[in-house]
Amino acid sequence: MSHQPFPFRQIGDFQITALSDGTMSASLDLLSGIEKADADDIQYNAGIDEPGNIHINCYLIRGRGRVILVDTGAGPLNNVGGQLQANLAAAGVSPDDVDTVLLTHCHPDHIGGLLDAEKRPVYKHAEIILHPLEAQHWQDDKKLKIANERGQRNFGLVRQTLHAYAQNVSFFNGDKIADGILPVWLPGHTPGHTGFRIDSDAQCLLIWGDIVHYPHIQSAQPAVSILFDTDPALAEETRKKILEKAVREKLLIAGMHLGQAGFANVLSAGSGYRISYSDK
Repeated sequence: MSHQPFPFRQIGDFQITALSDGTMSASLDLLSGIEKADADDIQYNAGIDEPGNIHINCYLIRGRGRVILVDTGAGPLNNVGGQLQANLAAAGVSPDDVDTVLLTHCHPDHIGGLLDAEKRPVYKHAEIILHPLEAQHWQDDKKLKIANERGQRNFGLVRQTLHAYAQNVSFFNGDKIADGILPVWLPGHTPGHTGFRIDSDAQCLLIWGDIVHYPHIQSAQPAVSILFDTDPALAEETRKKILEKAVREKLLIAGMHLGQAGFANVLSAGSGYRISYSDK
């Protein structure tokens, strides 16, 4: 392939590239289970300039004739992110080249890029794959009725998006996506929150979606949850299991809210863990 301007890793036959969609303005007040001063200190010590902002990554997987995109960023929504299309083009890929979009879950900063400003499908030739429990959650009228105003907007966006792609939507059933790529159910953040494990003899990469939103804080203190978690207790349980697994199996981690470096290792640190951004 030509010179790669973005962070990437080669895992077996697949090249995985981290493509930033930019950041969304947020606040450490969204966190529970930690004092804001302590959260500020962790961010400051990690060298984070804007401690409340949340970075948004998407991942491009190429190999064996496949062009797969994992999540699509925020798209044209609310002046959040919106850089994916330019970065995809810089990586030499057009939306029409993408044959599959894998969704970790259906929050707006993950599916917003599926539709353009006129609400038309961006990835016209792609199969859209998500966990069946994720679709069930967002299509549940009872949950829609009890959601707050922000939540109801999210329900509307998911339904509009899945309807626009209705002919191209499929669901994970636990089977491999391609030889060497497996979906991994990571419930809690949302009911169908899913990661993707890419294996080779030399190394394994886990794209873990939204296991963390503030990587340094939630690795150091895995009990810290964020307002966006559908089931905070289950999200905490899943986070602890995956952090421990990442250390035990020496997994390379990719995550939608890691920094722009895109790839990291997880190391044990005291009673918690530490994110170490990975060099090539």
